[in-house]
Amino acid sequence: METCPWCEIGKLTSVTGTVYWELPDGTRAVEITETPSSHCENCKALFQSDEIVKGIEEQLFLIDSKQLAKQTKYDELLKMKRLLKRNYFDFGK
Repeated sequence: METCPWCEIGKLTSVTGTVYWELPDGTRAVEITETPSSHCENCKALFQSDEIVKGIEEQLFLIDSKQLAKQTKYDELLKMKRLLKRNYFDFGK
């Protein structure tokens, strides 16, 4: 079991949670439910891995956010049709 990077004491468990994300254009935030997350038994922190965060941010950047409801499930967000095949502005790839 992995140790919590926040408190460095608690053990992490895999859970799904609700996160709130600001759209890349800054016009509003959306609620994303059933998001893969980690939960610390000690400090009660709920957070997402770097991979999940990058996936959410990339998908929000590549879809038509006007078609996005105020609330969506994580899996539904990732299945939404992209306007571009990939993020051509991500030079870290």
